[in-house]
Amino acid sequence: MMSFPPPGRQAQSAPLIVPADLPTWLVERDEDFLAFNKPGWVVCHPSKNGPWSSLVGATREWLGLETLHLVSRLDRETSGIILIALNREAASRAQTAVERHWVSKTYLAILEGEILEPQLVDAPLRRDTASPVLVKQTVGEGPDAQTAVSFFEPLVRGNGFTLARVELHTGRKHQIRAHAQFIGHPVFGDKLYGNDERLYLELCENGLTPALQAKLAFPRQALHAARLVFKSPQLQRTFTAPLPADMADFLRERLSLNDLDIGRLLA
Repeated sequence: MMSFPPPGRQAQSAPLIVPADLPTWLVERDEDFLAFNKPGWVVCHPSKNGPWSSLVGATREWLGLETLHLVSRLDRETSGIILIALNREAASRAQTAVERHWVSKTYLAILEGEILEPQLVDAPLRRDTASPVLVKQTVGEGPDAQTAVSFFEPLVRGNGFTLARVELHTGRKHQIRAHAQFIGHPVFGDKLYGNDERLYLELCENGLTPALQAKLAFPRQALHAARLVFKSPQLQRTFTAPLPADMADFLRERLSLNDLDIGRLLA
């Protein structure tokens, strides 16, 4: 199994991937693409901590290839589908589809609070200048604001939580998390867009220490990239990633879903 960040300052580094685990994350492979179901905490891009500290670096080592093309990416805490192109031609087809908005993405998120009706959130995002965290986004106007549209569809609710399907109409940084906070239903376990961003600062400073874990009801943001669909003339593919064990266990325990219910979430 992958090791979580250890206590102390070095916890800021990407956790190392166990070589034997990497093939188990692969959900689809052909001559053009590799599709992985990335666990939470795994970093996509190569880091200073060696090749086995990132999905791309580990995949290069595993396949013995020097060049891979990362088509999609996720925050380190977000789990779900990651697509890697094995050659320049496939990467070009995928990138063209992204640039022309011929790609749709579907996420599953556990949100705090109970949402009764679907919500279309059309609210521009810009950098949150009131936050000490430079990457944090917020809803607002201004010269740096970018159009951002998300659709939240509640699937199951109860015990103060909602499992929602989220469709992105735009692809801004931290869009789902910022919009979820904006509507008053932050992603469960989100340290930056939750109720106390000092938890995020503590994570950056010391890593996921036992003291920080004791403050968290869920160790990572409960956000999963479940489906990636390409709809271009040159590339028509659908890639899906089953819900990870940590989110599935929570749904069983707190929302009383069974394995059949969980398996139907992407139907």
